[in-house]
Amino acid sequence: MRENLLIQKLKESLIAVLPVSIVIFVISLLIGVNQTDIWNFIVGVILLVIGLALFQIGSLASMVSIAEDIGIYIVRKRSLWLFIFIAFIVGFMITVAEPALWVLADQFKSVIDAPYLILSVALGVGIFVIIALLRILFQFKLRSLFLISYSLLFLMAFIVSLVKPEFIPIAFDSGGVTTGPMAVPFIMSLGFGIAHARGDKASDEDSFGLIGIASIGPIMSVLILGLFVTPSIPISDTEATFIDYFLINFVQMSIAILPFILFFFFFNWASFKFSRKKIIKILIAFLYTYIGLVLFLTGANAGLVNIGTFIGRYYGTSAMWVLIPLGMLFGLLVVSAEPSVVALNRQVEEVSAGAISRRFMMVALSIAVSIAIGLSLVRVITGLSIWWFLLPGYMITMGLTFFTPKIFSSIAFDSGGAVSGAMTSAFLMPYALGASSMIEGSNVLLDAFGLVALVAMTPLITIQLLGILAKSKQKVRVIHEDDSEIIELRGEVK
Repeated sequence: MRENLLIQKLKESLIAVLPVSIVIFVISLLIGVNQTDIWNFIVGVILLVIGLALFQIGSLASMVSIAEDIGIYIVRKRSLWLFIFIAFIVGFMITVAEPALWVLADQFKSVIDAPYLILSVALGVGIFVIIALLRILFQFKLRSLFLISYSLLFLMAFIVSLVKPEFIPIAFDSGGVTTGPMAVPFIMSLGFGIAHARGDKASDEDSFGLIGIASIGPIMSVLILGLFVTPSIPISDTEATFIDYFLINFVQMSIAILPFILFFFFFNWASFKFSRKKIIKILIAFLYTYIGLVLFLTGANAGLVNIGTFIGRYYGTSAMWVLIPLGMLFGLLVVSAEPSVVALNRQVEEVSAGAISRRFMMVALSIAVSIAIGLSLVRVITGLSIWWFLLPGYMITMGLTFFTPKIFSSIAFDSGGAVSGAMTSAFLMPYALGASSMIEGSNVLLDAFGLVALVAMTPLITIQLLGILAKSKQKVRVIHEDDSEIIELRGEVK
């Protein structure tokens, strides 16, 4: 059974990674990327596929498998302080173990020390996971929470921009990558357990929105960090080998996952009382997760970063306007390779009973990321401030929440966090950084950083627009069939 599952996950990972890998490989041959980088890319893709497969098997059987039980348990204990404590610890530890964050930290390591960035982001996520879960418990309106949170967020960003404008793109990027393949399935499962333990009709709808709320915390925490840290111009490091990255990731991921294993043992002793057989299965699943993370991060950092940087530099020097359509093509294909997107689409389809299909979600998200990468490359080439994109983008997003069915708004905010994962950090970010480093007058900190932020923002708009379109089509269809059903349908979609 385990072998069949491994083969299935390997096939899924290969299908997800292959399209964008083929495009990168062909372009690399056309522009004359050196053979060493090409071979590193091929090895990196192989490690990426194996790592993703092992990670998905392990995370589903370890972290996700206990998340729903934890959610049900903390609701039934009826202790608010226990609820808050567990929510924070879970949010903090799941963030520290997030592979997408470690990839971004490696990209930012010459700009800001990785421990400071990771600790700051984890604290932000922990706090906002508390807020997200309390919202479910007390049934606070999601739209109101987003309006309050984003108003406060942009006020903070405006204040920080007066003294450290270069920290704005970094902060919004941090919020985008936090909710990747580790956090998305776990936090959604935890919320699902809490919502269903509440036991009312709105529980399915309330199980969404957690990822969107959790993504706000790290932006705020990194903005606060920006008041005390001065970022430097990033330095490209192309000397590290697969062995170097493997050893680094071997140590870093053990540090990241160990606290979570200890937390599991404590929770099992305090409440679950799992059998020895089940404990062993969960520990084996943690081992799968750990090995998968190490291989995935090694492949991403050693195989994708250098080739992404090379392609960006090449077109930044020879034909910079080619950067935009090429980046949009990369953005269109890279979404299917994000495991967090697969996890999100699966739960959306299950909770909506097939009304919102995985294919529908994947098309909408691919279009959104493609647009985001195009806008990001426009910024790299022209030097336009990120404020020209973030402020109107989030104003449109908030405005759409008044017209979009609630379920689509909730899914939209979760989608923003899911699409901006490790593949974005490992390839698209270096692509933009490489281009910016070769374009005269381009400021890497102000112009290249912020790509992940736009990737996280555009799905908020596209998913909500599709929600309005779906709502409109449903009304037209029902009007022609039976006028008496209009009121019932409206009651469902609002």
